[in-house]
Amino acid sequence: MRISTFSPIDLLPEPAREFLARRLAELAGLLLLGGIGAVSLALATWSVHDPSWNHAAGGPVRNLAGPPGAVLADLVMQMVGIAIVAILPPIFCWGLTLLSRHRLDHARLRLVLLATGASGATALASSLPATDRWPLPSGLGGIVGDGILALPRRLLGHSEPMLMLVALVCAGVAILSLTAAAGFGLKPPPGEEEDEDVAGAYDWVPVPKTTRRPFEDDADGEPGMGIVSLGAAIHAGLSAKAALTRLVRRGADAGAPWATPVPAGSAPTAGLAGAGVAARDGRVEPSFQATSRPRDERGRREPSFGAGDADTAERVAPRPPAGRPEATSVLSRMAAAAAPSRAAPRQGRDARSGGYDLPAPGILTEPRHGATAIVSEDALSQNARLLESVLEDFGVRGEIINVRPGPVVTLYELEPAPGIKSSRVIGLADDIARSMSAVSARVAVVQGRNVIGIELPNQRRETVFLRELVASEDFVESKHKLAIALGKTIGGESVIVDLARMPHLLVAGTTGSGKSVAINTMILSILYRLKPEQCRLIMIDPKMLELSVYDGIPHLLTPVVTDPKKAVVALKWAVR
Repeated sequence: MRISTFSPIDLLPEPAREFLARRLAELAGLLLLGGIGAVSLALATWSVHDPSWNHAAGGPVRNLAGPPGAVLADLVMQMVGIAIVAILPPIFCWGLTLLSRHRLDHARLRLVLLATGASGATALASSLPATDRWPLPSGLGGIVGDGILALPRRLLGHSEPMLMLVALVCAGVAILSLTAAAGFGLKPPPGEEEDEDVAGAYDWVPVPKTTRRPFEDDADGEPGMGIVSLGAAIHAGLSAKAALTRLVRRGADAGAPWATPVPAGSAPTAGLAGAGVAARDGRVEPSFQATSRPRDERGRREPSFGAGDADTAERVAPRPPAGRPEATSVLSRMAAAAAPSRAAPRQGRDARSGGYDLPAPGILTEPRHGATAIVSEDALSQNARLLESVLEDFGVRGEIINVRPGPVVTLYELEPAPGIKSSRVIGLADDIARSMSAVSARVAVVQGRNVIGIELPNQRRETVFLRELVASEDFVESKHKLAIALGKTIGGESVIVDLARMPHLLVAGTTGSGKSVAINTMILSILYRLKPEQCRLIMIDPKMLELSVYDGIPHLLTPVVTDPKKAVVALKWAVR
């Protein structure tokens, strides 16, 4: 028994159904073309510095499509890389075909061909060597292309002829599949040479028999002139953009002066020592000279960068900050590099460093401790007795043996009576906070002692000032190599730690949690203890927000580095 299906559209007359079918086809075509346009705009303005799902950035979004476009472009570039240039044209052809009210036949076959062609295009792109300017860790074909080529590379090893053969096969698969997916070479299904709903839309147009509708798939497999012209225009536009980008980069590289990193504020020194040393293997890293250089009275050897070629020297040399005029031109620096005497600029810098005086704590903000911030012993004793009574109400017997007031919280040390479990007291944290009219309470066992610590917040928080930390006896008489002041403990004692014992320090936290204040406190702690001849700093600030205020201090080995590539070179030099 055959069951007939009923649709509300069947109630419409035949002309209305035809009109609705044409409008839906046009709407689908417009949606495809609009989506392709938005994706193209997002990809054209894609920047690796924009935030995405796996990359956080605090700067403004450079993508013209906004944050959604930045996320979409980064996801597409990570997945398929530059192969997206070959994947978008077939989808664009689908939109044009639907917009011209022509039925998109072989839809499933087109999707399969598009997936096959995309796989071949990504594999072909991944087989191409990636340049130094490619910012992503994956190949040019993205994660998909690298995954497809993983098996052939494992089976064939590093055989270049075989890998070239695989690349040619991928190219053939991509060209044939994507061309067929666009509609070239696909014949209409038998009996559907012309869709009836669509054919009626052109009855009023006097079209000669020899003319074809725009972007229509030919039955004999030949593409229409509209598709060919569109593809040629897209290819010409992308080629022109790539050529213009190369010219701009070459001009920037050619116009960049060659310089070596010098201490901030000092006169520019000769920057092409050992210009005959060539960069090996195309690696972007400084070349160091083995010849001896003049030493100062302390016997300390100054760093020296050797320039192999213009590109290497441009990347190695830190860019001078804006607004600082250069004392010599490129030609004068090259002439100075060949001069035998190079000790005069260094002597001037050492003389300036020798006359450096440590900053006085008086230039910092003076602590403002009001009368309300000082808690008397009577008030502390009264709070201790009140806390004992609160604990006794909950069946916890004990005695507060010590009270340690701090800038933010006060620690009460409870010695519980015999038989009182620590877990019982810890479980009363919320009840203690409620009974003491406090925002919160923290209860924990003090390690190594028979006491339980109960921390309650003060009614008024005390601000910790850097001046009282750097002027404290703990900081002044500290024996640490790189003593830094971090703040105060719960008991109010200064926290002075040695940065030399934590070389890989990560400062993390949410917005407004005090990361910038912590970094500035660490830097100022070093500047308040060590002179330029005792400590040299390399500051890296790609965002150009936090560390730009330190540009020009005599402790800097180079101006503040803002270019990520130059930062890599500086770090490589520092660990040698």
